[in-house]
Amino acid sequence: MQRVVSFVLVCGLGAALVVAEEGMWTFDNPPVKQLAEKYGFTPTKEWLDHIRLSSVRFNDGGSGSFVSATGLVLTNHHVALGQLQKLSSPEKDYVADGFLARTPEEELRCPDLELNVLVSMEDVTARVLAAVKPGMSEKEANDARKAVIAAIEKESMEATGLRSDVVTLYQGGEYWLYRYKKYTDVRLVFAPEQQIAFYGGDPDNFTYPRYNLDMALFRVYENGRPVKPEHYLKWNPAGAADGELVFVSGHPGSTNRLYTLAQLATLRDVTYPMRLAGIERRLSVARAYAARGKEQARQAAGLIFGLENSQKALSGEFKGLKDPQLLQLKEKQEKELRAKVAANPAWQKEFGGAWDAIEKAQALFRARAKEYSYRRLGGYRLPSMALSIVQLVAELQKPDGERLDGYHDSQLPSLKFRLFSPAPIYPEFEEVLLADSLKEALEKLGPEDPFIKAVLDGKSPEEVAHEAISGTKLVDPAFRKQLVEGGQAAVAAADDPLIALARRVDPILRQERKWYEDTVQSIERSAGEKIGRARFAVYGKSMYPDATFTLRLAFGTVTGYPYNGTVAPSKTTFYGLYDRAASFDFKPPFHLPKRFLERKDKLDLATPLNFVCTCDIIGGNSGSPVVNRQGELVGLIFDGNIESLVGRFVFDITANRAVAVHTAGMTEALRKLYDAEFLVKELLGQ
Repeated sequence: MQRVVSFVLVCGLGAALVVAEEGMWTFDNPPVKQLAEKYGFTPTKEWLDHIRLSSVRFNDGGSGSFVSATGLVLTNHHVALGQLQKLSSPEKDYVADGFLARTPEEELRCPDLELNVLVSMEDVTARVLAAVKPGMSEKEANDARKAVIAAIEKESMEATGLRSDVVTLYQGGEYWLYRYKKYTDVRLVFAPEQQIAFYGGDPDNFTYPRYNLDMALFRVYENGRPVKPEHYLKWNPAGAADGELVFVSGHPGSTNRLYTLAQLATLRDVTYPMRLAGIERRLSVARAYAARGKEQARQAAGLIFGLENSQKALSGEFKGLKDPQLLQLKEKQEKELRAKVAANPAWQKEFGGAWDAIEKAQALFRARAKEYSYRRLGGYRLPSMALSIVQLVAELQKPDGERLDGYHDSQLPSLKFRLFSPAPIYPEFEEVLLADSLKEALEKLGPEDPFIKAVLDGKSPEEVAHEAISGTKLVDPAFRKQLVEGGQAAVAAADDPLIALARRVDPILRQERKWYEDTVQSIERSAGEKIGRARFAVYGKSMYPDATFTLRLAFGTVTGYPYNGTVAPSKTTFYGLYDRAASFDFKPPFHLPKRFLERKDKLDLATPLNFVCTCDIIGGNSGSPVVNRQGELVGLIFDGNIESLVGRFVFDITANRAVAVHTAGMTEALRKLYDAEFLVKELLGQ
């Protein structure tokens, strides 16, 4: 980590300078100049539109792409994991055993998977900023922004029928309306065994060389028939070559590269320690539950996977954030921008106070971070469903622009789709998680805290969790729908113990949310807008915005890197997979699925399996397609290496690598290990 950050400092990276392969670029502002100067490649509008319209967002977290004329969508096994678990049962564990539908009739419809395709983008910055009038307080300005954003989204949805989201970019420097074609009839076609999809388990996670077949295929339906997308990526079975220019089109979740020093200090001193401690605790509870038996282990597997993944990622990010040289770099960048602003009296008058305003807001947040973080109805799925129902029926009584975020008219279809999901729920697991969440809140806040008094009502965390979960009927999606359709009166009259619990704590949670929005968020949004405009005034749009789980384009080359005193190759092969398994005597987590042992002789072991490239990615990019200059699919992003974790804050091309599955390896496995020649032919358009 020391070497990574030092390299960036040696480069003297200023706020206006972006290294060649750096950036998660929006499709309205692609890195045309960088590509032309370094690679002699200029993407045309048609090329960009094709890539954008072939790209898919998995709304439960992750990315994907259309890869056939009959609606096949490719993503990672670990992106598909939640749906695989929801489709599984004690008798059929599709996570562990994998799945292959050999006929359309065998394809399994996912209970609550929504896919989004970005069909248009519109700059609405002027309209949002115009809603803030001179003389407004920070709270009034924030309320005005939220109201106009809700109005823009509602107008767009009603006019187009498309999912419409106003996206904040450059910390409020720009606002864009993104319209998505939404698909909710999505069916599972193929997934390998988790053991090969996540080969090497947690020890190998965020490392390289890797040997993972981290892929899954879904098919999208509309009106009961497979969609025939106008745009899909042509499958190139040869895959990416060493030194080749490649692109990643996906949905990176979030980065903090444009954060102020004050915001980074809060992350370092408050947020990361709190989150990591919470993950460790939750992991301990989930693992103890899994140890109760085979079925409990199956139920907890998805949560444990997610927590372990988050723990490793956050630990790497936290380590980078604690490196004083990273903070020195950020301080240098911030001083440079502030000096340029101060040198211009008009800029100083308009933008100069923004950094101090954010610092004051952060100080207020740090003083109340404990209450804000632990006053919540934790647990797993059921408690959040109960709270959503209680809040939904109340918010529907208000004008759209005055509702809590998440309950606007434009957001209701997706909210109800999730809320009424028929996916299985496991009350025993829910109770364990809720009890520990309440116990943690009691320990952190103390028995006299208003939230603790309301949520426990004189009982122990275990008693409250048992009464709420064992007595609730929210496990039944029909009951959830009945409550929502009955409105506020039905929810107020319901004697369901979990709904009653949500009713008790809702006023306190609303109060906490209002405090945050009025005291912290409102100030940071106003100040963020000013800093965003200051950046544009000083540097133009030579910078890219922080990631926001919206579609971005990254580019780079397929290339290895120095590590551990040697060099990591740009690709790995099936030879390496079998060698790694043998080197650990085929013991977990380095064992292989049965078919990989029985069919080894059928494989061309020299076939590339994984590869690395210098494309700039982060969590949320999982499942993103890797494409070549021709717009053909040559790989599938599934991870970053350990050196990339500091990429939430800075990018270093020397060792920051995106890790992908090679199309040659996927083709070889489908044909020779899974007898899925019919899928290969569909992917190849034969």
